[in-house]
Amino acid sequence: MALSQNEVRSKPWVVQKYGGTSIGKLLSTITGSIIPQYLESYNVAVVCSARSGTSKSSGTTSHLLDAIKAATSNETDTNQLDDIIDLIKRDHLQAGQDAINDSVDKHILANLEQAIKKDCEWLRSFLKATWTLGEISGRTQDRVLAVGELLSCRIVAASLKSKSVGAYVVTLDDIVQDAYGKDHMTLLKAYRNEPSGFLGGLQHAIRSRLRTCGKGVPVITGFFGSMPDSLIHSVGRGYSDLCAALCAVALDADELQIWKEVDGVFTADPRKIKTARLLATITSEEAAELTYYGSEVIHPLTIEQIDTAGIPLRLKNVKDPLGAGTIIYPSSRRTSNRSSPERSSLDTAFYRRTPTAVTVKEKITVFNVRSHGTMRPQAFLARVGAIMETHDITIDLISSSQQMLSLAVCSAESHSFGNAAAELASLGTVNAVKDMCIVSVVGHKMRNMVGVAGEIFNALATARINIYLISQGASEINISFVVKARDALLAMEVVHTNVMRIPLHSEQENTFIKGPWLY
Repeated sequence: MALSQNEVRSKPWVVQKYGGTSIGKLLSTITGSIIPQYLESYNVAVVCSARSGTSKSSGTTSHLLDAIKAATSNETDTNQLDDIIDLIKRDHLQAGQDAINDSVDKHILANLEQAIKKDCEWLRSFLKATWTLGEISGRTQDRVLAVGELLSCRIVAASLKSKSVGAYVVTLDDIVQDAYGKDHMTLLKAYRNEPSGFLGGLQHAIRSRLRTCGKGVPVITGFFGSMPDSLIHSVGRGYSDLCAALCAVALDADELQIWKEVDGVFTADPRKIKTARLLATITSEEAAELTYYGSEVIHPLTIEQIDTAGIPLRLKNVKDPLGAGTIIYPSSRRTSNRSSPERSSLDTAFYRRTPTAVTVKEKITVFNVRSHGTMRPQAFLARVGAIMETHDITIDLISSSQQMLSLAVCSAESHSFGNAAAELASLGTVNAVKDMCIVSVVGHKMRNMVGVAGEIFNALATARINIYLISQGASEINISFVVKARDALLAMEVVHTNVMRIPLHSEQENTFIKGPWLY
């Protein structure tokens, strides 16, 4: 089913990214149904995460991180390292056997198994060399983690071939060196000075690599490297989403699709608010705000890449391929000759008379710092910010007055709280309030709504919910406030029912999957 060069040129591109759990559990649907159907109208590029079982914690990337830990620990031996690599190898060999009919596609399966064994033996040798040295650099860690996406791509490509769909694996583990050379300090400086420009250079390198590839469906590793200080530290665990966005821009795709196992973006977490409704569309600004304040919509750098290029992103459910999902529309218009979906059709969708969604960020601590009164407010603010930066504590929300600062920070960084509090005490009196949550109300049209803040806080007051900190973002599409953790669910219900005007009870409640509600 390989495409001719004329067909490749005439059809628009769609980039599809599949998560590890989808590849682990629903591969036959992906390669037997979804991709072939899209190939009727599009050229399809597939970006793969490393395979997972029922959760990320039991996935290949987690196993590889365990292997790295074992290889750099003084308390382990090579037997533990062997056990982890053997587990990875068995898992992928079994996945290949489950995906490919041995009696019909014996040659395809044999080639796949040979490649998997070769990759795992390289990994074993590489990590044993690391174990001998007892240390690992960021670039070396990248080389190890890249194996997870490579193994996943091999299985997906082989499964497509067994269904008469031409496919080939494209690795991007050295794409950074192709774009910027091998000098580590040059890479580090380029990334720190201008991350967006650095990623833009990768788009050109990816475009060049894909142009030299053969016919069929490119199955692309979601891991790209080697990044300064390692990809997982530079970007985080959502790096495969960012890779898919870079590929979409490189191919000037009509659409980027992120395929998971939920329907899309809801008005609230359907695990907590059972009457939450699926949103047909949201803006890139709304997606960015929801992501930052607790909802796993998409990696922020992913949103930035597609927004700049004017490419819409669609969140789709592998279990319901015919469902429309949720479309995240860019704020900028297309710069290419192809047109994105008609904006006129979106105006009605975007004209909401209420906020779009409410979300909660859990495990928050609030620091209240009262100045001794000897510093000007701007100097006081600068000193507090410098102390938090020194201790690598991210400030999620801030509220200030003449002599008082309230800071909401993530409790996951609590290992640094003691030292930070001691330094803050030199500026004034300090107290920390634990077990808090940030509730954020987000909406594209909130900047034009008169009285929405009053509605929110009147509803909360009626429910007798105490508010500890209030902040409105500069974008004016987000109002956030801090409440006690025990009040967070009630605050969500109050906003969802009384401000967003979605009834608390519904004849048909949502069914949902365990896991992030927007992912």
